[in-house]
Amino acid sequence: MTQPWYSTCDSRMAFMELVFEDWRIRSYRPEDLAALLRYAGERAVSVQLRDRFPYPYTHEAGEEWLRRMAEQQPETDFAIATGSHLIGGIGLELRDDVERGSAEVGYWLGQPFWGRGIATAALQAFCGWAFSHFGLVRLQACVFESNPASGRVLEKSGFRLEGRLRQAVLKEGRRMDMLVYGLLKPTG
Repeated sequence: MTQPWYSTCDSRMAFMELVFEDWRIRSYRPEDLAALLRYAGERAVSVQLRDRFPYPYTHEAGEEWLRRMAEQQPETDFAIATGSHLIGGIGLELRDDVERGSAEVGYWLGQPFWGRGIATAALQAFCGWAFSHFGLVRLQACVFESNPASGRVLEKSGFRLEGRLRQAVLKEGRRMDMLVYGLLKPTG
């Protein structure tokens, strides 16, 4: 695997691009709307995500998301993209209070891009960047028990299964467990 490369335009993170293999993690752009609607609008994607990720994914929801991303400070949510268009998303929820120095990471890919190692490569590149950029010591990710593929992505990226929150999720009328994975900043 090649080492990821990233650049930022200024200290406010007005633009970020992290290049890994044939893919990139970058700031969202207004021209991402069509691909965002196409891939985020897939039911197979939304069924594995929190309810704040709307389904159906409407034009208004896409415009609102891109507007919020343009104003986000610090920038913590990014597009996963080819050289020309968005294929998914990845981001952080920074913690505060006693959890400062920690963040929850989340990601999604459009269904045509599943099973190609993109999510794993993106997560590996993104975690290294997030640890160094935000001074984090811990990342965690939560996965519905109905999504073992995402658990495998996390494990291949160095995350460890830390716990099972029994019956913690209600998604589309179905009660299920949530699996919590953690990754500590590498030392040395």
